[in-house]
Amino acid sequence: MPRTASANASSPGPSEAGRDGHTAEPLLSALGTASGSKSLLERAFSEALERADDNDEVTTRVLDAAYEQFCRMGIRRSTMEDVARRARVSRITAYRRFATKDRLVEQVVRREFRRYFDQFLIDIQQAATVGDRVVLGFVSALQALRRNPLIGGLMAAEPDVLIPSMISDGGRTLATVQRFVAGQLRSEQRAGNISDRVDVEVVAELMTRLSCSFLITPSHVVDLDDAEQLRAVARQFLVPMLEYGSQAK
Repeated sequence: MPRTASANASSPGPSEAGRDGHTAEPLLSALGTASGSKSLLERAFSEALERADDNDEVTTRVLDAAYEQFCRMGIRRSTMEDVARRARVSRITAYRRFATKDRLVEQVVRREFRRYFDQFLIDIQQAATVGDRVVLGFVSALQALRRNPLIGGLMAAEPDVLIPSMISDGGRTLATVQRFVAGQLRSEQRAGNISDRVDVEVVAELMTRLSCSFLITPSHVVDLDDAEQLRAVARQFLVPMLEYGSQAK
């Protein structure tokens, strides 16, 4: 797996931070954090729900510059110096905000997931029925992440950077998404849209695994760029999970 600046470095040296072969921490290791701490996705979702305050102006400039740099050149080929130059700040300023390249990458990716959650929570309110919300969630999750210049770009161009962190973290990334989906379904149960007899935990698990499978291993049967085909798949196979023993619409 590609490596970046060591997370244990106390200060950036001239040959550190972002140069291949000079590091000890795997890129995006924060996607699967140590037991007892929140994963990147958990923090992104919490920030979306809590409407976390924006960063200060300099930090935002560095994050914006890093996003553009990573989209243009990829993470492996980008250095902290590249990001600082694009942000029009000194290298030292960039390191004061983000001690390592790993930390910067984590913050940029987390911000993209937070933006997705922000938009999802807005979009979901426009659907009239629980079935519509399931369909919208499935389609938007696949297409929004695949079309995201950073997340989708990493999956396509540098899959060994992002995907191993998603599937080799002991299931924490999947569990985070499953909890989010289960929480949405539980809200539908409380509103009377899903029968209490439906096991929302299992349904959320199946929906999450199906979606993640499509993201990680593109299908040769279902065209993931065809929204109408994705909607048909969701209506035929996902919505019925909620209708078993219920009066879901």
